[in-house]
Amino acid sequence: MTSTLTRSAPTGDATTHGSVPPKRRTRIFALPEARWAAAALVLFLVGLPLYLLGAPAWSWGPLFALTYAAGGWEPGWAGLQALKDKTLDVDLLMVVAALGAAAIGQVLDGALLIVIFATSGALEAIATARTADSVRGLLDLAPATATRLSEDGAEETVPTGQLRVGETLLVRPGERVGADGRVLDGASEVDQATITGEPLPVAKEAGDEVFAGTLNGTGALRVRVERDPSDSVIARIVAMVEEASETKAPTQLFIEKIEQRYSVGMVIATIALFTLPLLFGAALQPTLLRAMTFMIVASPCAVVLATMPPLLSAIANAGRHGVLVKSAVVMEQLGQIDAVALDKTGTLTEGTPRVTDVRPLAGSGLPEEELLRLAAAAEHPSEHPLARAIVDAARTRSLDIPSADGFNSAPGTGVTATVEGRKIAVGSPARLLDGRADHPAAAAVSQLEDEGRTAVLVEVEDTPVGVLGIADRLREEAAATVTALTALTSRAPMLVTGDNPRAAVRLAHEVGITDVRAGLLPQDKVAAVRELEQAGRKVLVVGDGVNDAPALAAAHTGIAMGRAGSDLALETADAVVVRDELATIPTVVQLSRRARRLVVQNLVIAATFITGLVVWDLVGTLPLPLGVAGHEGSTVIVGLNGLRLLAETAWRRAHSENHE
Repeated sequence: MTSTLTRSAPTGDATTHGSVPPKRRTRIFALPEARWAAAALVLFLVGLPLYLLGAPAWSWGPLFALTYAAGGWEPGWAGLQALKDKTLDVDLLMVVAALGAAAIGQVLDGALLIVIFATSGALEAIATARTADSVRGLLDLAPATATRLSEDGAEETVPTGQLRVGETLLVRPGERVGADGRVLDGASEVDQATITGEPLPVAKEAGDEVFAGTLNGTGALRVRVERDPSDSVIARIVAMVEEASETKAPTQLFIEKIEQRYSVGMVIATIALFTLPLLFGAALQPTLLRAMTFMIVASPCAVVLATMPPLLSAIANAGRHGVLVKSAVVMEQLGQIDAVALDKTGTLTEGTPRVTDVRPLAGSGLPEEELLRLAAAAEHPSEHPLARAIVDAARTRSLDIPSADGFNSAPGTGVTATVEGRKIAVGSPARLLDGRADHPAAAAVSQLEDEGRTAVLVEVEDTPVGVLGIADRLREEAAATVTALTALTSRAPMLVTGDNPRAAVRLAHEVGITDVRAGLLPQDKVAAVRELEQAGRKVLVVGDGVNDAPALAAAHTGIAMGRAGSDLALETADAVVVRDELATIPTVVQLSRRARRLVVQNLVIAATFITGLVVWDLVGTLPLPLGVAGHEGSTVIVGLNGLRLLAETAWRRAHSENHE
């Protein structure tokens, strides 16, 4: 990933309020690679039926010629430019091979080769552009301006880039925090899911840390700036995404080195096969024919098709079942993973808080339904996620929710309202209990919190009557998925989450995870992934939030949960579970491993054909029609073998192998 991702990111369009910044998405056909590839594909598809039906050459010849021009000029020009640096890449070799095929009448072979490589280049350009769009979108989370307070209390609106450590900010209700800092005064709930992944807003008061780009709730805060804007958590996330993307370069360099050696060897062999016989008096025409036959039979078309059909078939099959794998490289990498790191909120859980417990206190005289009905009535006017969970629970039980009067919300404490003539208070036990261990509700609250629940206390006329337990519900398939991933990698996954340790440990115990890393910021998740990689592991990271994006980028392979996933997570990840079906993850890993086995089979078949034909051409006289037939036959065989993974049975078999 180049540094242009951050250089081109504008900073002046975001607002300080909670409105979502506009998405910045590069249109596909704004990329020249996509336009040329599309043109080459259309021309090829128009000319193909004419060629196959035996139409006159004047009808399909110009179409194939334009296919060569549209799809081949750019890689050909890039290859010529590379020659200035004494580098010969496989793209130029493919263009030469395509032209060589056309020169001896194999126009269709050459055109197909051109289309394959033009399409591949376009997909790479699109992926790079979309990642750049996502990083720019992340930068827009941070507000462009902030309200700075002077020593005499005067307010001044300034660009966030001008903020300095030690200055004081005023963050009004509904605004985004302008810088990483610490609360000096005030109380509020702050939605910091973009940073920590926590599903619920976190109560903030004097002494608590807040992060740039997080969304303030209903209270006002005075915040002292503790980090320079360029060193904020949001800025570091962007830097880590870029850094992790660049760490993939050594693999690319290795591939380029192989391409270079193959290309040089191919060119040297072809030139030698043409020139050496001429030096010893051989006739021009048969010598040229032998050299061009060598160019055809040694062409890596079969090798390309040996690799792509199994992987593309696996991609198509996974796509039908709700898993979007972004490239053939990713599909191959999925089969190599031997360690897994899972996010909690939105990954192992549904990402939406729900009421799990309704516990009336002894002596309250209230049944569960009445306790929930009163709490829902008081919370109904509130927009807090916990309030919505309580109201949804009451509606699920078909309870009649009465209207409330005198509604009042206190950030970090809860709500009060008058319901059917009685004063109802619903809120934080820590505030309402006032630290009293002998309080009638203390035991119930402590038990719920020990179980990883968020406890909510309900009072009627200042008397505690019950406690509600709220939690992010575990996905039904979570435990089975963890078991399947454990079987695939021979070790249990690691849980990496920004949520509190007690909730994380409780959930991990339910699904069979023992390695729990909780309370993590994005850089901590990256550190956990790199710890595994330093131990020689190839790590699969599964997450859904902006806070997961650096880990997704740093991992060997990253998968994002698609339904609630952030834009950056979806673009940074190598694959996306579109339907949010967690159980598809081990299945797609197993499918990838089957695809990799087919790739090996196909490479053996392709290498056998190419070697045999090349040896025949070098030591004997290989007729051109037989050489073309052998070349095309090998491509058909490996192509059909790879297409086996398109069948529905391939997915079912991969799924069943995970549950044996």
